[in-house]
Amino acid sequence: MGMDLETFTDALDGKLKLALAPDAVKAVERAHRYLKDRLKRSEAPIYGVNTGFGSLYDKSIARKDLVQLQRNLVMSHACGSGEPVPAEVVRAMLVLKVQNMAFGHSAVAPATVQRFIDMYNADMLPVVYERGSLGASGDLAPLAHLSLPLLGLGEVTMGGKRLKSALALKKLGWKPLELGPKEGLALLNGTQFMNAYAALLVQKATRLAQLADVIGAVSLDAFDGRLEPFHASVHAVRPHPGQAVVAGHFRELLRGSALIKRAKAHVQDPYSFRCIPQVHGASRDAIAYAERVVGRELEAVTDNPTVFDDEDLIISAGNFHGQPLALALDFLAIAVAELGSISERRTYKLISGQRGLPAFLVADAGLNSGFMIPQYTSASLVSANKQRAMPNSVDTIDSSNGQEDHVSMGPAAALKCWNVVHDVERVLAIELFTAAQALEFRRPKR
Repeated sequence: MGMDLETFTDALDGKLKLALAPDAVKAVERAHRYLKDRLKRSEAPIYGVNTGFGSLYDKSIARKDLVQLQRNLVMSHACGSGEPVPAEVVRAMLVLKVQNMAFGHSAVAPATVQRFIDMYNADMLPVVYERGSLGASGDLAPLAHLSLPLLGLGEVTMGGKRLKSALALKKLGWKPLELGPKEGLALLNGTQFMNAYAALLVQKATRLAQLADVIGAVSLDAFDGRLEPFHASVHAVRPHPGQAVVAGHFRELLRGSALIKRAKAHVQDPYSFRCIPQVHGASRDAIAYAERVVGRELEAVTDNPTVFDDEDLIISAGNFHGQPLALALDFLAIAVAELGSISERRTYKLISGQRGLPAFLVADAGLNSGFMIPQYTSASLVSANKQRAMPNSVDTIDSSNGQEDHVSMGPAAALKCWNVVHDVERVLAIELFTAAQALEFRRPKR
């Protein structure tokens, strides 16, 4: 039942279809059967099964209303706002929700898990909205929207078109499901919105870290920089792993460059060039930390209450709390923002008229403004990312009449990190654009 980041990526890339492993089928069936038997032999209160939710936990629900309770829960919590979540994130949410239920600690019916699998394999993607989750109790509003199509409610996208879920079910010949005891709560509790973003962002950030090294190497050559700061001995005496990796990349990338080997008129380079291993390397180490957190969350049960059928236990606890992800997403946003910040500084240096390069990298300066304004764009993006780098995880707000009095704000961290990553893509593109132009003025050297 385990899933690592590589398997997760293969599923999202369409290389794999979803299906429950035989052991997972047994685990899901066993937990579901256990809860049904438990309710038959006892009327003791079980949070969210025969009680109200949140601060309404002390309200007892009659046996005849247990099914209606779960339907009401999903409908009442589907109150997201803002823009629809990107399709790749919704796909990730479906995969993660199936994975979470497959451990057999949620007591959902096998048919409920299978419906999510069928939706994913049919590319029937629920319309989910960006805003509405506090990151504890998990991602309630986004997961409610993810779950509405099971009931024939809400909207989905299929074949590039947005349509009512009821119509989509009819097209596929499927009937709406009736949720049994606890199922609505199991669908809504969890960190699948946060972790879907986090898993995708870790991969995007890893790619950006690679690109930042390649583009930085082009800039170093274009600026007529020195390679000595990348010497292995320097980084052996400050053994941060990312730093050593980056220095090694630069030595390899610039092997054979005629420009890097020629005599230099300057003794040292500005920090944005000389300290690339320390800055890029620190970002790499932060990305690696976020990847470890995401990997653990892929293997985690974040439902509440948690069912342990082999111990005859149903425990109401706090695995839905998104603080581990919120901290990792904040750190990830800061790490990626710094890749953009130092990139913009290199762009600035390349257009500044230093080291034999013309101002703004253009002939006939004045008549032509050259590369003046791309740096403005880069500076604008970097400035916005600095504002976004404020941690969301230090914020909290009271909810559910004081019962849920500390929340993670992980979803806000995820959304801001998404924007940071995509803006840094643009910042790095501007640096590459600028460095390539600068190299034109270094010809015929290579």
